[in-house]
Amino acid sequence: MELGLCASSFLGNQMVPATQFCRGTRAVSLTVTASGSYNRRNDKIYTRLDTCLVIPPPPRFKKPRAIVKFLGGAFVGAVPELTYSYLKELLAKEGYLIVSVPYNVTFDHEQAAKQVYERFNSCLDLILSSGIPSSNFKPQDLAHLPLFSVGHSNGALLQALTGSYFAEKIPKANAIISFNNKSATEAVPYFEQLGPLIQQMMPVVEASPVYEMARNASGDVLKGLLDTVGATILNNDQEALKSFTKLVDQLPSVFGEVGQGVSEFRPSPLENRNRFKCSYSVPHTLLVQFNSDAIDETDVLEETLRPRIESIGGTLEKVRLNGNHLTPCIQDPKWQTGYAYTPADAVAQALKTIPLSETRVLSRTIVDWFRRFED
Repeated sequence: MELGLCASSFLGNQMVPATQFCRGTRAVSLTVTASGSYNRRNDKIYTRLDTCLVIPPPPRFKKPRAIVKFLGGAFVGAVPELTYSYLKELLAKEGYLIVSVPYNVTFDHEQAAKQVYERFNSCLDLILSSGIPSSNFKPQDLAHLPLFSVGHSNGALLQALTGSYFAEKIPKANAIISFNNKSATEAVPYFEQLGPLIQQMMPVVEASPVYEMARNASGDVLKGLLDTVGATILNNDQEALKSFTKLVDQLPSVFGEVGQGVSEFRPSPLENRNRFKCSYSVPHTLLVQFNSDAIDETDVLEETLRPRIESIGGTLEKVRLNGNHLTPCIQDPKWQTGYAYTPADAVAQALKTIPLSETRVLSRTIVDWFRRFED
């Protein structure tokens, strides 16, 4: 029930079963080898700095090509090391220092955008003053690097809002993927009727032993709980556990807003568009849409942004790729074959290759576009 609401509210009105994020996804843990490539092992390459998660490029890069601020969709963006690991791995392999900014989900998008801005710049100040010791990057290696950003779904909206609320310390180039700015009533059918229902549910949710266990359990206990519903995503990763706990902690506040009568996102979609028209200040913007995304509003955003970007002497481009709204979240699960390679193995590998190839094309499109602005 909870994840269904999350998916329909912030990833669009395609109802996503909870098991899709559990059974279809496996945590991709990465480590850096002496050869400078990423291999999937039990170790991790990301580092938690301040409130953000940082993935450095492989050692073959003496310094990063650029710093990339990464915002995922609502709720799934709270655990980016699980939900966006494959896409971020591809970007990091190209030499980019990836800084994922988890954010609290709220119906107040202005508050969320300002929170993202503050969290990212706090982390960036730490990086520029202390470097990244775990990767042997010193402050001087990171000074004066270009700043880019990538945002998906609700994260795309927040990237656009951040570039409109602030004129300083903003990215040079912004890749906006699967932009959506629908009203709450459009995103969630019968949304206005949910308030009284959730208001009645919240005491039950907060008193639930499952909820309390999710908030307070140790890694082994929580992993056991998730295994009962077919999930193996945490992989005893304490940093991922922290992210997951923060995700769970957001549920009462979101439900509480609805229970208190909140019936619309703030600012409204119209107010957001007006803000973009008057204040959007990122010089270069790439809009990415997928050919099977029924909730995408990239065309509306293009129409809104183009006059503003032209007035500040910037550039705006749009690409349409194969894929759907969840393509950026596709992971790379390992299919374990038996002693003999069977037709079932062949089918599984073929099915896996299709979405992975779409995510690789997405990454390549973003990388090729970023390269134009690295000087």
